[in-house]
Amino acid sequence: MSVSLARYFLHLGVSSKTASTRTRSYGFLLLTPKTARRTTAAIHTDKPQKPSREELLVVVGGGAAGVYGAIRAKNVAPNLNVLVIEKGKLLSKVKVSGGGRCNVTNGHCADNLVLADHYPRGYKELRGSFFNMHGPVDTMSWFVDHGVELKTEDDGRVFPVTDSSSSVIDCLISEAKCKGVSLHTGKVVTCASASASGKFLLKVEKRSLNFVELVEADYVLIASGSSQQGHSLAVQLGHSIVDPVPSLFTFKIEDSQLTELTGVTFSKVIVKLKLENVQRNIPQLTQVGPMLVTHWGLSGPAILRLSAWGARHLYSSGYKGKLIVDFVPDLHIGDLKSMLSQQKNRFAKQKVLNSCPTELRLVKRFWKYILDREGLVGDTLWASVSNNSLISIAHILKHCTFEVKGKGQFKDEFVTAGGIPLSEIHLNTMESKIQPNLFFAGEVLNVDGVTGGFNFQNAWSGGYIAGSSIGRLAGNANLEGAM
Repeated sequence: MSVSLARYFLHLGVSSKTASTRTRSYGFLLLTPKTARRTTAAIHTDKPQKPSREELLVVVGGGAAGVYGAIRAKNVAPNLNVLVIEKGKLLSKVKVSGGGRCNVTNGHCADNLVLADHYPRGYKELRGSFFNMHGPVDTMSWFVDHGVELKTEDDGRVFPVTDSSSSVIDCLISEAKCKGVSLHTGKVVTCASASASGKFLLKVEKRSLNFVELVEADYVLIASGSSQQGHSLAVQLGHSIVDPVPSLFTFKIEDSQLTELTGVTFSKVIVKLKLENVQRNIPQLTQVGPMLVTHWGLSGPAILRLSAWGARHLYSSGYKGKLIVDFVPDLHIGDLKSMLSQQKNRFAKQKVLNSCPTELRLVKRFWKYILDREGLVGDTLWASVSNNSLISIAHILKHCTFEVKGKGQFKDEFVTAGGIPLSEIHLNTMESKIQPNLFFAGEVLNVDGVTGGFNFQNAWSGGYIAGSSIGRLAGNANLEGAM
């Protein structure tokens, strides 16, 4: 711990000898763990101490939003003391995102209105100044300027050219240390309160030891992701919480024949979700994109987007409903029927299983699945297929219905819908409307995006705005102190 930060700490649960030494060195106030009362010890120094205008920002959470915000605050206000407290490992979600490659942002959304439409929670509120202040282009420029070369893939996802999340993590940690941000891991902020003077008193517990610290801060940035920790602190400081529910997950489908297709991918399908508790038409419950068959159901970008937009409806329905899939979205059903009829006439003496229309571009395993659903055995010849069966096959390809029986967890990039309502935040500063000098950024808010780099962009944008706002406040305080 740096000496400049030490004066903000009040220690609990340490030996008297240790406490005495630390008091002489740094002037801590001491709290006795056996009592609930706060007591102060006399502080003896050799020289009179001048009042200091140095201020402290405590960032709760060492993820993308927290570290990015800390760097920005320190950049705007170099004299501000900045302390990041993380209960686990720094940037742990960055490490595993994108299969370990780190999907930094999305490069196909230059229009901020289009960008906002990728956030099931927040798409209305984020249409304002949020991304104008720090959008995907700004994010990409920042990382490139700090030595991380990036590439944009065909679907818009942006990755480091190294295809390794370590490039992003090393960059952020190196920049934080270079700016003088103090990074503390293995600690949890468990309690928070605000004094009449506007300062915050934070109780910090060490995970591995029976050790408690109290930290007095001038500013607090809560960027703890979807963890209960951040929600609890927000409530202690006067905020409400929209109950979090899972978002971005696969669909569990109970279909023994479908499990035989594990690993089969479709480059473009249309998926539509129907739920008993949703009678009105919700456009976002229909999605277009790639889909993947897994060992227990369906996944891929189209399904994950559908799960995000339907997150709350799915939760209230017990994750049960009907999924209707159009496997040939670029073909009208009339054209599809004609194609199958022509196939029958041209290949009358061939087995249906061995002669799928090439225009459909379906793998043989999936073609067999469709035939099985229609009740056609593999030895059936095209000549024996009735016109009604042709119509039925066309209908299955265009309107294949699956029973959704549950959800799977999208483990690498687990995202939740819920958190602090955006109505309680000034989005142009990320400051609380309830408690001055309290800021939020990232997934702790009721904001979540679909897969494709959008959740990280929310983190970068919110962290940048919060850090800029805190830095300006701290800079103004220093100017006032110097006058």
